[in-house]
Amino acid sequence: MEKTRKWRFSRKAKRTAASPIQKMRLQIIILLLSCILATGINSIYDEFKVDGEVLELDEFNFDSAVSSFDYILVDFYAPWCGHCQHLSPQLDEAAPVLAGLKDPIVIAKVNADKFTRLASKHDVDAYPTLKLFIHGVSMDYYGPRQSDGLVQFLKKFVSPDVSILTSDSAISGFIEEAGTFFPIFIGFGLNETALSNLAVKYKKRGWFSVAKNFSDDAMVLYDFEKVPALAAIHPNYKQQSIFYGPFEDKLLEDFIKQNFLPPVVPLNHETLKLLKDEERKIVLTITADENEDQSQNLIKLLKEAASANRDLVFGYFGLKQWEDFADKFDAKEKTNLPKMIVWNGDEDYFSVIGIESLDDEDQGSQISQFLEGYRQGRTEKKTVKVPLFMGLLNSVVGIGVFFIILFVVAMMIMMIVLMIIIRKDDEPQTVGSRDKVDHAGNSDPGSSLYGVETKED
Repeated sequence: MEKTRKWRFSRKAKRTAASPIQKMRLQIIILLLSCILATGINSIYDEFKVDGEVLELDEFNFDSAVSSFDYILVDFYAPWCGHCQHLSPQLDEAAPVLAGLKDPIVIAKVNADKFTRLASKHDVDAYPTLKLFIHGVSMDYYGPRQSDGLVQFLKKFVSPDVSILTSDSAISGFIEEAGTFFPIFIGFGLNETALSNLAVKYKKRGWFSVAKNFSDDAMVLYDFEKVPALAAIHPNYKQQSIFYGPFEDKLLEDFIKQNFLPPVVPLNHETLKLLKDEERKIVLTITADENEDQSQNLIKLLKEAASANRDLVFGYFGLKQWEDFADKFDAKEKTNLPKMIVWNGDEDYFSVIGIESLDDEDQGSQISQFLEGYRQGRTEKKTVKVPLFMGLLNSVVGIGVFFIILFVVAMMIMMIVLMIIIRKDDEPQTVGSRDKVDHAGNSDPGSSLYGVETKED
């Protein structure tokens, strides 16, 4: 019995000990697996190289390309689209510059007219459509389309979350590098930890920095009186706001969110897009001509009102500059201007009873009375003249959708007419008769081709 036990123990010991040959085999297997893995990785990089060229993608390699790069800008185009043809050389010029960044941004393009399913998957309904994919997540690109502006715009997404500025020259250099497309937030004498979380959260919407060393001249230049202070600068509109605290999370975030837009927004086709996701009501002032001296003085008064009413967005435009948009709010040449309303950004707007227009005298007091009347509910609700459906039609994206719907409806009507004709002509034929031929059966209503409307730049 004892011998049997020893034999079993001896057998078990032999099983657990690996021989030199087994060890060698294991090493060979590991080496082979490493080679296979390295070959697979190399094949991916061989297919998608960061060489400054614009990649041509299709339905088969699109997902692989998006997952291979942290940042990739994709142009969904149509060969026949004139705007696409103008954009193409700009992308070719920007591609090598963006590829040379520390965190490279790759530019690619997809023939959306050919690969329609891929275009539909990414909600492409107009040409050209640009989408930026960041770590596989897409966002619409609304930035400039000239190569230099495009490069400056996209640099925002690969910049540090919070830049540390240690001199006056560093501050001015940061503002110059940031450009004019995003708001710039600079914390003077502010600890970067106060901004870090919000800078990550809102990185796609603004530049964030902290200035640690600066002169009294900088305080005068950026118009703040004490530290710590957070300046929100809008270079494109030459406007800025200052926040002195308290720097609590909720209050700080509210200030940042309210200052993604300048205190007073000059409304046009481009800036109107910025209001798309705005939850605040818009105090809208319509002047006769926004470039007149009298209008410029009024804008200064609106800025003062905006600083004290941050729960509202203030905007303005001139009847001369945008007559069609003014007509939506029943503002015409014979209307007493300037006219003030409160707009919800959609179909409804409110006029304050007794203060529908501003006189030339003491406009600051009239603006205060208008805001007081609005907050007290002394308003009359009205609806914009053009319905929302027509607003959709007038939008860049909506035009394409409208004509697609119109085409489908027209095809349905044509098919119904053809079926009626066929039924009238489809009578029993006599034996041997060849007189009646169903010509309508030769029509192929499904053979018509249509393309998506071209989107304006």
